[in-house]
Amino acid sequence: MTSSVRLQKYLARAGVASRRHAEELIGAGRVAVNGEVVTEMGVKVDPAADEVAVDGAVVALPAEGATLMLHKPAGYVTTMSDPQGRPTVAELMAPILEAHPGLFPVGRLDADTTGLLLFTTDGELGHGLLHPRREVEKTYLALVEGVPAEGDLARLRAGIRLEEGVTRPAGVRLLAGDEAARAARLIGDGPGSSGQRQRHRGRRSRAALEGAGAYVELRIHEGRKRQVRRMLQAVDHPVIALHRVALGPLDLGGLPRGQARALTESELAALRAAVG
Repeated sequence: MTSSVRLQKYLARAGVASRRHAEELIGAGRVAVNGEVVTEMGVKVDPAADEVAVDGAVVALPAEGATLMLHKPAGYVTTMSDPQGRPTVAELMAPILEAHPGLFPVGRLDADTTGLLLFTTDGELGHGLLHPRREVEKTYLALVEGVPAEGDLARLRAGIRLEEGVTRPAGVRLLAGDEAARAARLIGDGPGSSGQRQRHRGRRSRAALEGAGAYVELRIHEGRKRQVRRMLQAVDHPVIALHRVALGPLDLGGLPRGQARALTESELAALRAAVG
């Protein structure tokens, strides 16, 4: 027996839109259930019995949902297609997209940023992970120019003023010893790292590449555009290379760069718990 769900939740699970955008579609009279236009938010539908359509096109829940993590290399933009012809993460996911065409990336990583990028067919889950009220933590390792002083770290922990306002307090640590060596391996391993180094040669970051830089772990609960890079730039320690190692309860672990894998049941359960 299939339980009923709210219409906006159904649309989000079907990958039509985030739940908030789904509410806008309903309010605009663009959604019909069994041929009748619905404009109220409290309507529930039975996925096994009711027909839901958006702008006249029937939408359905995927027969089998999918949520995966990708170890994104440098040089790929986080989009499913690019009018400028740049390499996209969709190319890395091509074999998986054939089986799950509704997959989309949750948030984005800059082209030069490597590490954990989540894909899902579940619009509700994706929306929850990106919603600022959920405060899902993102953990990054950064190679920066120079060595941040304690005062710089304190400013990052308190919040940095950017153009659009002050960031929320961040967790930050200056890495040393084995932790710094591990960060160096994670950031420098795999395709794309040589390209990153080449792009920085002859610029201010050259000193860092010769050993005068430092490795920093930064944990944030927001998702502003290029936030980590801008925060570290604000304390005069520009980022040379950036790598995301964790998203909420998920850890990239030993997943090879450029490869993806499905989440385990326990990982998926922990992820859902993180977004409530």
